[in-house]
Amino acid sequence: MELLDSRRITGPNILSAEPGAIIDVRLDDDEQDRFLAAWQESVREMLGAVGWGDRALHIRRVAGGASLGFEAPVDALYAATEINDWAFEAAKARARKESAPPLEPAAIRIRQAIAQETNPPLVALRKAAAHRGVPFISDDDYVSLGLGRHSRTWRIRETPSPAEVPWESLGSIPTGLVTGTNGKTTTVRLAAAMAAASGRVVGLSSTDRVVVAGQIVDEGDYAGPGGARAVLRDPRVEIAVLETARGGLLRRGAAVHHADACVITNIAADHLDDFGVRDLDALTDVKWVVTRVLGETGTAVLNAEDPRLVARASALRCPVTWFAMTPAALNGASRPAPVRRAFVRDGDRIVLVDDGRHRDLLGVEEIPLAFGGAARHNVANCLAAMGLADALGVGMDAIIQGARETTDAANPGRCNVFRIGGARVLVDFAHNPDGLQALQPLADHLAGSGRRLLLIGQAGDRGDDAIRQLGRAACGLRPDRVLLKEMGHYSRGRAPGEVAGLLRQSFLDAGVSAGQISYIPEELDAVRDALDWLQPGDLAILLVHEDIASVTDLISKVSQA
Repeated sequence: MELLDSRRITGPNILSAEPGAIIDVRLDDDEQDRFLAAWQESVREMLGAVGWGDRALHIRRVAGGASLGFEAPVDALYAATEINDWAFEAAKARARKESAPPLEPAAIRIRQAIAQETNPPLVALRKAAAHRGVPFISDDDYVSLGLGRHSRTWRIRETPSPAEVPWESLGSIPTGLVTGTNGKTTTVRLAAAMAAASGRVVGLSSTDRVVVAGQIVDEGDYAGPGGARAVLRDPRVEIAVLETARGGLLRRGAAVHHADACVITNIAADHLDDFGVRDLDALTDVKWVVTRVLGETGTAVLNAEDPRLVARASALRCPVTWFAMTPAALNGASRPAPVRRAFVRDGDRIVLVDDGRHRDLLGVEEIPLAFGGAARHNVANCLAAMGLADALGVGMDAIIQGARETTDAANPGRCNVFRIGGARVLVDFAHNPDGLQALQPLADHLAGSGRRLLLIGQAGDRGDDAIRQLGRAACGLRPDRVLLKEMGHYSRGRAPGEVAGLLRQSFLDAGVSAGQISYIPEELDAVRDALDWLQPGDLAILLVHEDIASVTDLISKVSQA
């Protein structure tokens, strides 16, 4: 029995639609039932002792353990984690038939923590907002009512009473969430471009930045609730497109309690063995959280070629818009209910299926990010973005314009192609086997008669087998030279050279010779080496994850020179 993680959850999550506290626990199969019964007894005991006896409990069994949580007041979530921590220790002792830690001293301490943390005006404001149907967002520092241009924000300790709030000025804006294993950032950028083409002020949050009205507000990983809040509190924003990554959903839950649409791009192997997620079905559970905030009126935009998404769609209460790379893919999505709306690639055309009617929209060759159709994954991303923009109320003319006008320059770090003295350089963010496989058709399309170079690394939070699988998938790009780099910002406790060593062995096992493999730890140094190596006709495939701006700036300067 081991406590893997303990955290507060601020929004709809994998266990519940309400805030609360969750622990992840590692358990042997023969101790699961005994421990889970002991946890329920222990947590109920402490909840009763602090006056929260009516709180709902949630148990999610996973391979090798469980996620355990309960709902808690939004103004006492830190104290809630203390309850769960105590309940774990008590349950562990009881499951082993040992003496549990005494209840009352811990209950006194936790009641004091609740008293210090509690914020009655915040709870009253949340209740009043729910009664009026006004969006409510809070964190440690601020509380907001409404979204975007219809919002107001106060410091948390200056929370107004409901009587002081100008309710008539508050309301919502069209809000879309984008999740999935691959393609999230590109889909967000495309959907934002389509919405901007309609003349509205767009706010987007993503893996590398927050952007409002086309201007960068902040840079960094903002694919979690923090980025979403930054967009939704900006009084300029008229429509919001929010990248919603797995990590944020697991650590804090969804950033909003209601959205008008969500996209799930696909489900593929990545980030397994993290927060109790050990297989693709469990990963689907995490991504599926975004559908919790749609209610009956939102729209789920789903990949018709992903069997896990197709299987779950029939349980949704809301409408579904499908996207697919072939018309045949809609056949599986048409059961048990017929497809009402879909964006589909049909040969070289992009088609809208609307209640059985087909409307031709544009050619694949008109989408710059598709590279004539060679970047199949970007065709799929564009279809997903069209479905999202459509669900958010963007007109079809603006959707088509956004698809036509978004170039790789507007999508930094994703499928960027440069020419240098007769050679080509492809910069991409691919970081899992599925992403590398998606690059292969484009690499074949770009490759000349010369050699191929691959720059690759991996974050340290992946397991050894996952890192080896990445190396095996990379061999499909047929590199003549391999540069192995470190990802220092994402080492996650791995020693320097450890991840690179696993990748190196994968290449050696696949028949790449030791003389073809180099280890250059710093990403920018490795890029310089790659550019120096290039000759006319060569192709360099650079998987860049840490300093995209510096890398693309360097390549641009070399290209111009």
